Amino acid sequence: MEFLKVMSLRGPNIWTYRPVLEVWVDIGALEDSPSNTIPGFYERLSTWLPSLVEHRCGVGERGGFLLRVREGTWAGHILEHVTLELQNLAGMQSGFGKARETSTRGVYKVVVRSRHEEVSRASLNAARDLVMAAIEDRPFDVPATIARLRDMADSLCLGPSTACIVDAATERGIPSIRLTDGNLVQLGYGVRQRRIWTAETDQTSAIAEGIASDKDLTKNLLQSCGVPIPEGRVVDSPEDAWEAAEDIGIPVVVKPSDGNHGRGVSAELMTREEVEAAYEIALKEGTEVMVERFVRGNEHRLLVVAGRLAAATRGESVTVIGDGRSSITELIDAQLNIDPRRGTTEDYPLDLIVLDKEPAIGLEIARQGFSPDSIPPHGKKVMIQRNGNVAYDVTDLVHPDVAAAVSLAARVVGLDVAGIDLVAEDISRPLAEQAGAIVEVNAGPGLLMHLKPASGEPRPVGMAILNSLFPAEENGRIPIVGITGSNGTGQVARIVAYLLHLSGKRVGLACSEGLFHDQRLVEKGDRANWTAARKLLLNRTAEAAVIENGSDVILGEGLAYDRCQVGVVTDLEQARHYGKFYIETQEQVFNVLRTQVDVVLPEGVAVLNGNDPLVADMASLCDGEVMFFAVSPEVPDVSEHLVQGKRAVIVRDGMLVLATGNQDVPLFEVNSIALVKTGKLQVENILAAAAVAWALDLPPDLIRAGIESFEA
Repeated sequence: MEFLKVMSLRGPNIWTYRPVLEVWVDIGALEDSPSNTIPGFYERLSTWLPSLVEHRCGVGERGGFLLRVREGTWAGHILEHVTLELQNLAGMQSGFGKARETSTRGVYKVVVRSRHEEVSRASLNAARDLVMAAIEDRPFDVPATIARLRDMADSLCLGPSTACIVDAATERGIPSIRLTDGNLVQLGYGVRQRRIWTAETDQTSAIAEGIASDKDLTKNLLQSCGVPIPEGRVVDSPEDAWEAAEDIGIPVVVKPSDGNHGRGVSAELMTREEVEAAYEIALKEGTEVMVERFVRGNEHRLLVVAGRLAAATRGESVTVIGDGRSSITELIDAQLNIDPRRGTTEDYPLDLIVLDKEPAIGLEIARQGFSPDSIPPHGKKVMIQRNGNVAYDVTDLVHPDVAAAVSLAARVVGLDVAGIDLVAEDISRPLAEQAGAIVEVNAGPGLLMHLKPASGEPRPVGMAILNSLFPAEENGRIPIVGITGSNGTGQVARIVAYLLHLSGKRVGLACSEGLFHDQRLVEKGDRANWTAARKLLLNRTAEAAVIENGSDVILGEGLAYDRCQVGVVTDLEQARHYGKFYIETQEQVFNVLRTQVDVVLPEGVAVLNGNDPLVADMASLCDGEVMFFAVSPEVPDVSEHLVQGKRAVIVRDGMLVLATGNQDVPLFEVNSIALVKTGKLQVENILAAAAVAWALDLPPDLIRAGIESFEA
């Protein structure tokens, strides 16, 4: 099974709206050996990957794919499903796949949904190895393969905090672009874009973040505004820590002044030995150490977004109970770490308890007279953590006064998204009634505890953050014009960009003549490609983008944008597209160019050549409005379109006309344009450009003046 070519289609393509991996695979002699002719193949495959039973395939029901394997199907089809399932088992859910024969015997196009190219490529290669091992009756280590792919997905895919915001954007139809291998993501295009990095946004002040990381400064600011805080101060030695504890009054808490995630925090310390030991633990996790009054109650994490409470969770004490036989370390594994909610990755709401990595737990155990190797008596309860993972949802219990206090705390520090840590015995009562206090304000808070609480209802915190960036009426989009076809696409793109420029917009243009920003040539040469188009969408000054897309771009790279305001198909000359990418029929060419129509927004417009019957047939595929352009209004598709009261740009009696039903707005005599007379400007290209401008609500006078003054 040989891979002839592997392509990453990073945007909408002939297969789907989403990025995919397309591989051309030559199955060689396996073309003569469908799965039902290979002894033991079905049994080995279904045993190694029993979850394939969930693949419905063309049968449309559970077990459909395995039925196809039992009855007989070919290696390309099997490769598709195994690749998808390996991605699923790696934690990268992928449901879309296709396997299609080409005109070359034994060569197939296999396509799978790809959420991350590197993970998908690794899954594809692993799938080939697995399928061949099953065919040849060789051993294959499925668990090790899945573990390797899962590690890749965990390290390379977006973290849960970022992913939940991106998922919320997708739900609202706001496009997203991952800017780095990390969690920096752009939401929206051009001048309408915003940026996020985990739970931080481009509205998160660096000054506010700096204040939040300085616990002592944060406390002073909160105290000045009447926010309840525990008394305490920064200390510079174990001896100073004990002096502070005596001044404040025991019990106390010792913690790093600039730590996070609760690391290095020791609570309810009563003796000098405990305080001094806790100082050393805290110092390893930060640059300074603080001693504070111990506040009785459970620790809580409240998420504040744009000044409003979005979610709240509570921590709970973690204990083990002795059995008279097992050490504390063994009890932790047997009673706590066995919980399926605990794990080492961000997919788990609770952390595994590893004593070597948590010195504060060792101190807690020592305070009770034990060591990790001690064997507690039968029935003896041993405290492991006073406040374990803060992962138990209590959002609906929060008292309005508490919500107001944490909102004020976030505003005082200056954070648009803040994780407020407070300690209270009962979150449903005001803090003043129970001597509760806010102990920390955190920038860039983790969101997993709210997305996957250990108990309680998950909260839509990603949507809350997204809504703070994009009010309900905003979608983060700029006008995008995508242009494809067999002829004239570059000239149409140049005219449209010029007309948008005259309307006062800063326009980006990626076409076969170069990459332009606001009429300035940035890159010479053919820039009608995915990379150049993506640069336009990243540009924070771009108010509109015009992008030329040849068939090779659609087939080999995919579109650079998810949807567009206007999609143009100039014409379809099938012979020009034959000979590449196994494109050999009129139907295949049609399916390539229709991609541009498929991505037109419901509120957008498809501009189609009414003189070309194949292009006109694409009208029914558009989610939005259709506007024809045609040299002759007598073409049946165009005349019927106008009878229905719809819009078209036509030539009537030598005049370029904007027609709506039986109402005409004449712009100019076509043959009066100098560039038309010299043959440097094609009439159909003018019509297409005028239709785009009209679709974008540019006024007729501007369209007329722009086309008359355009220089080819």
